[in-house]
Amino acid sequence: MMKKKIVLAAINAKYIHSNLAVYSLKSYAQACFVMPGSKENKESKESAGSGSCTESDGPYIEIAEYTINQQEDAILEDLYKRQPDMLCFSCYIWNISMVEDLIRETAKILPDTEIWLGGPEVSFDAPAMLEQFPEVKGIMKGEGEETFAALVSGEDKSCLKGIAWRNEKGEIEDHPWREVMDLDRVPFVYGDMKEFEHKIIYYESSRGCPFSCSYCLSSVDKKLRFRSLELVKQELQFFLEHKVPQVKFVDRTFNCSHRHAMEIWKYIREHDNGVTNFHFEISADLLTEEEIELMGAMRPGLIQLEIGVQSTNPDTIREIHRTMQFDKVAEKVKKIQKNHNIHQHLDLIAGLPGEDLASFSASFDDVYRLHPDQLQLGFLKVLKGSFMETRKKDYRLVCKSSPPYEVLSTKWLSYADILILKGVEEMVEVYYNSGQFTLSVECLEKNVKSPFDLYRNLAEFYERKRLNFLQHSRSARYQIFLSYIEETFPEEKEKFRECLVFDYYLRENAKSRPEFAGEYLVEKEAARLFYEREEKEHIYLPHYMEYDRNQMRRMTHLEYFPLKGRYILFDYSRRDPLTKDALWLEVKVPERIGNGSDRQVAKSK
Repeated sequence: MMKKKIVLAAINAKYIHSNLAVYSLKSYAQACFVMPGSKENKESKESAGSGSCTESDGPYIEIAEYTINQQEDAILEDLYKRQPDMLCFSCYIWNISMVEDLIRETAKILPDTEIWLGGPEVSFDAPAMLEQFPEVKGIMKGEGEETFAALVSGEDKSCLKGIAWRNEKGEIEDHPWREVMDLDRVPFVYGDMKEFEHKIIYYESSRGCPFSCSYCLSSVDKKLRFRSLELVKQELQFFLEHKVPQVKFVDRTFNCSHRHAMEIWKYIREHDNGVTNFHFEISADLLTEEEIELMGAMRPGLIQLEIGVQSTNPDTIREIHRTMQFDKVAEKVKKIQKNHNIHQHLDLIAGLPGEDLASFSASFDDVYRLHPDQLQLGFLKVLKGSFMETRKKDYRLVCKSSPPYEVLSTKWLSYADILILKGVEEMVEVYYNSGQFTLSVECLEKNVKSPFDLYRNLAEFYERKRLNFLQHSRSARYQIFLSYIEETFPEEKEKFRECLVFDYYLRENAKSRPEFAGEYLVEKEAARLFYEREEKEHIYLPHYMEYDRNQMRRMTHLEYFPLKGRYILFDYSRRDPLTKDALWLEVKVPERIGNGSDRQVAKSK
């Protein structure tokens, strides 16, 4: 008898992403299908259901990963060629529209294939989804490992927890949710790392969240669980031994348990391989002095932190049932910054209850003045099943009908306000989060009332000049910035030109000079003499002992800034481990004078 073939289909937002959920479903289900009578088989049956699970009668399960950027026809073709008996789609806000199209078309070309859905986008309105899509046999609700294992083991669906399904009579049955499981029973999903080459590795050491933020689905399930530290350490060691570039923890609030967080952070610090970076989503106000001290001793780039602030308006924080004290967040963020070894990414959400444009701009300024490495300005998404969705009428929340259900207006924010914030978001991405305009933006901050005004003004300039919605090269962004300065602060144009030139060469060893930078002011003779001297004396570049003058010239850039009378040398072989900026230093450059002797051009500030 041929084995039943099951395909777990995941449509990711980007190629570099992978879907941890489908790998967990497959690993857990396959743990059921071990030799009969074994201890593992007995434990798996107890968790997954009463169906007979043996190696001989188990189905063949495979994973099919795609991205939302692929053509639907290409995905449809691939699914058809796989010829699954059972096809399961993993559903999220970023892929549900494509999944819905694929459901309709797949049912036409694979009429005998049983289609099942799972994931947060279908768990909270499963019966309605089944009504809308008669092609779908059933939906796995919530945490899926045990439910999926029970399904593929052949357990009677009429009494199976955790599903809504269409029975043999065509009637929709909505069964109770399954109790959450012990995380230690979820097998480690990673083995052959070739499958995950060039992809972000996702890992979870806990599920659930202790908080009740009204916009988040994690607030629906209060059952916080942790994977045992012994297992976590073994699995982290696997990543370290394979020198995985980045491991992204998907724990909702990683540091909600001090002991758990400390043990993991200590382990990765003590076993640091010099390559792997670990990403954590944390609540900064919960950080202890002990944790901050440990972080301060870590290799630059070993960990990075994502910190959700969302708003600094106390009334808004209370209304969304969030626990956050911004003064404590600010204090902890500043302490971590002092060591310049950890990338910090701070988040804000526009469209929350009680926050109008003035309030949001104040929240923006509060967070911006902490100078995080990145400031993410996101927009409220009114998710199915969240408490926020139940308050839509009270808050006069108007959101898009299609995923990701992003806010269009609220009781406090008009759509015109949302458009202003969209413009600010775009400018923050280009001129702050890119890290390419650091000095120029710092200079501009001194000329405006507030950080929010800086980015709002830039956005309005883009709109006036009809520059928004266009693709711009990196050098064009510098030219646009300079054009904005020329229009707004014309008397300071040359000062800002120098700032922009500095920023440009800080990141890029460009051999062709961009137009905005103006004429190259380092005399050919001066540059020649400088690198000749470095080849002999290595005054500024002692780490280039094995290189000749031409090689040194290719790996560095020498620039003259006339307003301050300074020569700056940018060294691209050495970069800041966090910002990736080239290291730079002020240098003296020799110039040949009329009688053939050399004189030194002294640095001046």
